[in-house]
Amino acid sequence: MSAALTVDWGALFANSAVRTALLMGISAALINASLGVFTLLRGHAFAGHALGDISSAGGAASFLLGISALWGFLGMAWLAALAMGWLGLREARERDLATGIVLGAGLGLTALFLYLAMTTTSASGSTVTVLFGSLFAVSPGLVPPVLLLTLGTLSAITLGFRPLLLIAADADLARAQGIPVAILEILYLLLLGLAAAISAMTIGAILATALLLGPAGAALQLATRPVWAFVWAAGLATLAVVLGIFLSWQSYYWFSGASWPVSFFIVLLTLLEYLGASLWAAQRGRKIWAAAMPPPSGCAKDC
Repeated sequence: MSAALTVDWGALFANSAVRTALLMGISAALINASLGVFTLLRGHAFAGHALGDISSAGGAASFLLGISALWGFLGMAWLAALAMGWLGLREARERDLATGIVLGAGLGLTALFLYLAMTTTSASGSTVTVLFGSLFAVSPGLVPPVLLLTLGTLSAITLGFRPLLLIAADADLARAQGIPVAILEILYLLLLGLAAAISAMTIGAILATALLLGPAGAALQLATRPVWAFVWAAGLATLAVVLGIFLSWQSYYWFSGASWPVSFFIVLLTLLEYLGASLWAAQRGRKIWAAAMPPPSGCAKDC
């Protein structure tokens, strides 16, 4: 019992798998938090969910071909993002139709690649790894490229923050102001694909949506201005990842040497964050989403 309640901080941070998990997890949290807010404001939750699922085809292909999981997940997510952009994401009906078609094709490829990986290679655990993630098993060699991708993504979001926010509020007004909406739409989809791919690689394709939408959904109920929604989302996502890694590590002592998956704890914590934010907003009679939407003028003062 004492071992279960005692935290060996030295052993925790001396473990290379934990350090890798923290770097990968925090990177995934920051990217998904930022893109998640835009995704919800634009009404693209289904697209975000679909990209995470579709990226699993790339993860399965990486096992089959023996290539890096990062480029497998990311390559398939980007192909799917470009396909969605080409098929059309403007009108809700067109968006859902295009997303559903691409999602079905992606899941079909996932089934094929996983079958081939299990029957023609020694990757017997590929199905669990691709669909549910294995953050403690991520290769340390993936950390540098993921950190660079994270830095690039956050820089792009910072530079395009106001135009992207205005497009989310009123795309027609953005066009009238000379903003290259079509180009930014493709950029947004590629960044969303990146977020979904890294989330799928860390906590699994099936659970990736939780990290993309959970903290962002909670943040939009807590924030009073758009910029604070991003700050809240980043903080909540990072908290869920770090605490999830810690709880998974400690569960080894709670359950006699059988650790619970870190993905489970991360998803559980994002759910609790969202429920807590919803309760807080309901008690104060706040309108969900409204506080974080920019004014029609393009948020010249309130951002």
